[in-house]
Amino acid sequence: MEYRGRVSVFGGRDITDDVYQDTVEIGRQLAEKNYLVYCGGGEGVMEAIAKGVSEANGTVVGILKGTDKIEANGHINIPVSTGIGIGRNVILAYNCDVAVAISGKYGTLSEIAYAFQLEKPVVGYETWDMKELHKANTPTEVIEKVNALLDGS
Repeated sequence: MEYRGRVSVFGGRDITDDVYQDTVEIGRQLAEKNYLVYCGGGEGVMEAIAKGVSEANGTVVGILKGTDKIEANGHINIPVSTGIGIGRNVILAYNCDVAVAISGKYGTLSEIAYAFQLEKPVVGYETWDMKELHKANTPTEVIEKVNALLDGS
């Protein structure tokens, strides 16, 4: 299958209901735009993004911390066991054309840093405040920024 691009979504496990619902919407829109989506495969942002992608019949790959695919949330299409714990964060950064950071704490911060080191653009939604982030204020704006970054505009 030919995808428009690869988008890794970074984010935390502990999120508000509003961020969860917005993240589901971002997932739906990514799938509708035919992006291949990667995430950490667990709870919180990872579950919400996978739920949205799945609801729109897209494909979401979960890069898991452990060695058992059972740790993947129920919306992951392709679970990838790594057994490397948080070291999987760099895999998420390598496997994207654009990243989206949503909410999150230090794990998300590390994923953002890896993406920046690899010169990958990062769209930020309800996350860390950094001048390098392409900040978005709505789910639709997240998708608009992802599209623009991939299209080079």
